[in-house]
Amino acid sequence: MNPRITIENIPPGPGRGRGRGKPKPKGRQVDLRALEEVRVLLGGRPRRRDLLIEHLHLIQDHYGHLSAAHLAALAAEMRLALVEVYEVATFYAHFDVVKEGEVPPPAVTVRVCDSLSCAMAGAEKLLTDLQEKLGADVRVVRAPCMGACHQAPVCAVGHVQIAHANAEKVSQGVAGDRHAHAATPGRDLAAYRLEGGYALLRDCLDGKRTREEIIGIVDVAGLRGLGGAGFPTGRKWNLVRKEPAPRLMAVNGDEGEPGTFKDRHYLGLDPHRFIEGMLLAAWVVEAPAVYFYLRDEYPELRLMLTDEIAKVVAAGLAPHTQIHMRRGAGAYICGEESAMIESIEGKRGLPRHRPPYVAQVGLFGRPTLEQNVETLFWVRDIVEKGADWFTSHGRRERKGLRSFSVSGRVKDPGVKLAPAGISARELIEEYCGGMQDGHTFKAYLPGGASGGILPASMADEPLDFGTLEKYGCFVGSHAVVILSDKDDIKAVALNLMRFFEDESCGQCTPCRVGTEKAAKLMASGPWDEKLLDDLASVMRTASICGLGQAAPNPLTCVFKYFPEELKKPLGTW
Repeated sequence: MNPRITIENIPPGPGRGRGRGKPKPKGRQVDLRALEEVRVLLGGRPRRRDLLIEHLHLIQDHYGHLSAAHLAALAAEMRLALVEVYEVATFYAHFDVVKEGEVPPPAVTVRVCDSLSCAMAGAEKLLTDLQEKLGADVRVVRAPCMGACHQAPVCAVGHVQIAHANAEKVSQGVAGDRHAHAATPGRDLAAYRLEGGYALLRDCLDGKRTREEIIGIVDVAGLRGLGGAGFPTGRKWNLVRKEPAPRLMAVNGDEGEPGTFKDRHYLGLDPHRFIEGMLLAAWVVEAPAVYFYLRDEYPELRLMLTDEIAKVVAAGLAPHTQIHMRRGAGAYICGEESAMIESIEGKRGLPRHRPPYVAQVGLFGRPTLEQNVETLFWVRDIVEKGADWFTSHGRRERKGLRSFSVSGRVKDPGVKLAPAGISARELIEEYCGGMQDGHTFKAYLPGGASGGILPASMADEPLDFGTLEKYGCFVGSHAVVILSDKDDIKAVALNLMRFFEDESCGQCTPCRVGTEKAAKLMASGPWDEKLLDDLASVMRTASICGLGQAAPNPLTCVFKYFPEELKKPLGTW
């Protein structure tokens, strides 16, 4: 009979020879002091996996970085594998992960936007000036679009953005308060209710309006998803309602497209008009929970919205749903709906393969209504004023209103509310005060970084969904960047390709490698049209999501509409 096997009489195996002491557990050991620090920061907050990014923000905000000891402690506290925590922390640009033995970053970080509108306004010179002026005690880094293109160049000192930045203003910002404070809403709860706000929501909750009625009005008005895809809103609500309960709702406030800042504008201007639209949509699809994902570049709005939503809940205006604020961490890809949902679940923002679609299998595996901020902003007005009011606006047989984020070489950039179907030329002349002095209109981006580039000779085309696809372009989120004779089109296209290279999530090879190869080929010398066209074709055909599929649009537009530029050397600003 074999003796009973116990820990004590297991024969020593490889690496467990006698006399070597007790074997140590594999992997990084948890530092008890770091564990206590993490526990204090988390307090009574739940340790659920979907709150991982929120908990990483707590540590980053308090210590200024994420140390190896704190990551290991957080993994232990949340009962996650360290690799699960580490892969998320290193995925997002706003998390500073410091490996064991590395020196933590300086206490102050200045992020300088180098996306197109800021590059045109002198971001490269600003980077050089700041690196020379601020010294080694301040870290100066490049950053992608911050959603303030009309105030270019822009940089962020800690959590505070500085508009029309120069070295002197940034130096003052470094010396001052670097923590964001809640913005004052353009119309707070009391003022909004005095003007009839939440009356429509109350009627819906009291049974005076039906869900079918609300969907019908929105459908007839032709309201579409204004985050870029343009899917009809009424149809989306119906599709989600056909799915089995419980259904959830996710709000996309992660506008990261270079040139786009309209959602920021509306959230600051009239936050309760958006909140009421959000609560109406949640009521329509009977979603017991709403997750509002807001980009990390808007900290003052996040603080303000947290306060205003708490007031709405306290006033008894959200008995039908729970609102959860979720904070992005610096990833353009999370503007894609399924990547955003992955991020809300506390994971890397990797787009999902489809089907199934988000409306069928979305957040936490449940059917999910995903909506853009501006889309929800218009719901109350359309229902109260009627579909005819909305469709009475428009030009060139297009109907409705559109919010254009206009930046670049115009005298008066900003968010312009204009009729659907307006042209770029009309936008410049009627809404933006014309071109800047000394600049001649040369070209424009109709839909941000991914929407392509068109010459001024095509500036009379209507700017709306479905009108520019035949030219290899699209309006997307209606981010219009105006270029002049002072801008090098090849440099513009390279700037955009480098943005996509930096922001590719890396999940699929055509996008990850394609953007990198394209940027190198574009920067290294004469452009090989056949080689770059072949590369663009592979990226469009084989990339998982819209980032890789649309990244070549500016490049191919240069070949198509600006052949004379190909003979010139690559320029700069």
